[in-house]
Amino acid sequence: MARVLGAPVALGLWSLCWSLAIATPLPPTSAHGNVAEGETKPDPDVTERCSDGWSFDATTLDDNGTMLFFKAVECHRGECQAEGVLFFQGDREWFWDLATGTMKERSWPAVGNCSSALRWLGRYYCFQGNQFLRFDPVRGEVPPRYPRDVRDYFMPCPGRGHGHRNGTGHGNSTHHGPEYMRCSPHLVLSALTSDNHGATYAFSGTHYWRLDTSRDGWHSWPIAHQWPQGPSAVDAAFSWEEKLYLVQGTQVYVFLTKGGYTLVSGYPKRLEKEVGTPHGIILDSVDAAFICPGSSRLHIMAGRRLWWLDLKSGAQATWTELPWPHEKVDGALCMEKSLGPNSCSANGPGLYLIHGPNLYCYSDVEKLNAAKALPQPQNVTSLLGCTH
Repeated sequence: MARVLGAPVALGLWSLCWSLAIATPLPPTSAHGNVAEGETKPDPDVTERCSDGWSFDATTLDDNGTMLFFKAVECHRGECQAEGVLFFQGDREWFWDLATGTMKERSWPAVGNCSSALRWLGRYYCFQGNQFLRFDPVRGEVPPRYPRDVRDYFMPCPGRGHGHRNGTGHGNSTHHGPEYMRCSPHLVLSALTSDNHGATYAFSGTHYWRLDTSRDGWHSWPIAHQWPQGPSAVDAAFSWEEKLYLVQGTQVYVFLTKGGYTLVSGYPKRLEKEVGTPHGIILDSVDAAFICPGSSRLHIMAGRRLWWLDLKSGAQATWTELPWPHEKVDGALCMEKSLGPNSCSANGPGLYLIHGPNLYCYSDVEKLNAAKALPQPQNVTSLLGCTH
């Protein structure tokens, strides 16, 4: 790996990794062991992978979303500056640019020696034995409080999990905490959006859930982890032209989505400075906002009123009020990709509006404007993949 690798060699390494993953995945055994003749005996696989001396040589996810650890990581456009693959050998790192076919060495002293690496939900992880750290795939920076123990976050081990360490008793909250909160009947979502890279976000309080694919599933993180310079909570969110807009109160935060989320200089600023205001109306806050894929029309909802405006006009945009049947909504999302059985339409974009525990589906904006009464609601947790 000290010299530039040609495409056949790199692809060969990639294929080898997949063959190893298929050959030696971790079995889906219970962390509590196997029961035989009324006794609970330690599962040898669990004992081995949860021991202090065990480590990983590579990591990936299979088509069912199962995390596989086996004895080099793909980097997506928008998260890296170009589509490519990261390779690790000892304390050296390289980036292979798929478009140019060139290999460039990186200088990332904070990352160090990675025995394996993983991209998961737009985040990049380096595994070092039983320890792991999260790193920026462009700059190689590592956030505070790393490294951490793999057994407390990525796998169920008896008596472990960061829930055990902080005294909550909920165990490994990477597996259990977000699932409980996401499917709680008391869950209240404040905003929804989907970025230009296909990731879907749902905001609630100081946290958000992210869905890349059904394989990855929905997972919860603090807002400050993804957008450390962003708002503490999100009232409305939308994406346009490789930028993500997060609104809190009268303030709007604009992040560039290419190469990770970077706050645009000069933000936050008042929403009216960004997109103007309706004629004769001063908005203290907005309830929800959305843009349908391929459009520059921003729809904004406040109370029982709905407007649209063209983002290409900036702060000089004309706000046009539209009819709709809702008294109020908490969040809105317009997207093309299917969300499984909860999709609003079989073809084209679907429009989702949420209010409290209720989810309302429309096939498009025109159907929303023409509706005289609310459609039959679904439970909002069904949008997040919950079955009950």
